[in-house]
Amino acid sequence: MRQIEWDDNFNIGVDFIDQEHKGLFSRINKLLQLNQSGEKSEWVCREGVKYLKYHTAEHFEHEEEYMQSINYADYETHKQLHDAFRCKTLPLLEAELEETGYSPESIRHFLGVCIGWIVGHTKMEDQAIIGKDIKKWVNVPRTEEKDALEATIIQILQNLFQLKSKLIHEQYTGEDFGKIVCCQFLYHGDDDSNWSVTLVYEDRLLLEIMGNILKTDYPKLDDMILNIARYLSRQFLEKIWESFQAQNLVKLEKECLLTHDQLINFFEREQAGCSLLFDTGAGYFAFCASSSGPINDNMVATNNYQNALSMVRDFLEKNNEENASRKKKIMIVDDSEFMRDKITELLEADYDILAADSSVSAIKMIAVNRPDLVLLDYEMPVCDGVQTLEMIRSDADIADIPVIFLTGRGDRESVKKAMSLKPEGYLLKTLPDAKIKEVIDDFFAKGTTET
Repeated sequence: MRQIEWDDNFNIGVDFIDQEHKGLFSRINKLLQLNQSGEKSEWVCREGVKYLKYHTAEHFEHEEEYMQSINYADYETHKQLHDAFRCKTLPLLEAELEETGYSPESIRHFLGVCIGWIVGHTKMEDQAIIGKDIKKWVNVPRTEEKDALEATIIQILQNLFQLKSKLIHEQYTGEDFGKIVCCQFLYHGDDDSNWSVTLVYEDRLLLEIMGNILKTDYPKLDDMILNIARYLSRQFLEKIWESFQAQNLVKLEKECLLTHDQLINFFEREQAGCSLLFDTGAGYFAFCASSSGPINDNMVATNNYQNALSMVRDFLEKNNEENASRKKKIMIVDDSEFMRDKITELLEADYDILAADSSVSAIKMIAVNRPDLVLLDYEMPVCDGVQTLEMIRSDADIADIPVIFLTGRGDRESVKKAMSLKPEGYLLKTLPDAKIKEVIDDFFAKGTTET
């Protein structure tokens, strides 16, 4: 990470506040540069952190004075957020730095949390000062709660990340749409209820978000990105509770990071009361909430920053292992149950297999699961392979997914017609099983096939 850059999205239109925000960005950048320098010392880092803390507290005081001067209605709520950061978060992070002798890892943790906080707070809470706020949902009828939540999530994704999103699945249960990062949080309510809320980011989405915020391309996840994501996720959920006027009814107690396998285990144990999947255009995002809120060994107290370091290390290690062992995902689309079962049996040892018996169910499954390859029957009733491929290619979100036709006809005209649609290849169903398997293996090795 080189630096975080200021752009117009951070401006709220109050000159002195914008200037102070720019100053905080600048001081974070100096610490970033210091952490990457081979000549840094503990004393220099300590002074840099102290300087950032001083200017953060000074900014909070100035911002609070301004809110009072304009009789800002949500002053108390906004001040509580300031107090939580300056009186709880920063002291805990400082204690961690002292305990570790200002180690590079603890400094990266400190900076990740600070970046996540200032970006989220500037783009969400500070925008509210000038009236650019998310609509408060008050006394929403139960039949309309999900619609209200959907609208709120879409608006937060727009305000916080500048992403235009759409709901594509109302009952997401951990379907594998690629590499992911899951931030799970445990909230405790005034009525002794527990709420477990999980935000699921496709990793390409998370890398896109960080690249847009920090103006730097990231080829892969690291501890800094995860720490920024954790804190942005907290603020995302604070805005959800605030929008539904529940911010005083729940308290954040624990958090953890889940790999995809752990997410599936969660769904097997818990029935999510609400589980929405969104397409942001840059990757998938899911919001999952369960009222039972499991407390497990993976979760760490939100005020225990030392454990947070090991949590991030463990996640990166497990996630890398899981991704390294991940099988390619193939979807078989064929109206013949015999053919679906035959190809499944042939490939399931080496690939994750999904199956659909019609184009309609296939399109829905492709959108949610994003397979690495679709084996598509050329001759299906109602909507044949040609029409199905046309639908796939016309949808920008799934148009790039490779498709190989399955056909029982090997005459020249049929093959010519199939290839005019520019699939990645075609397979004759009459080929020996070993040859079909060989062609699929070669496709993933080379990227094309024609048999």
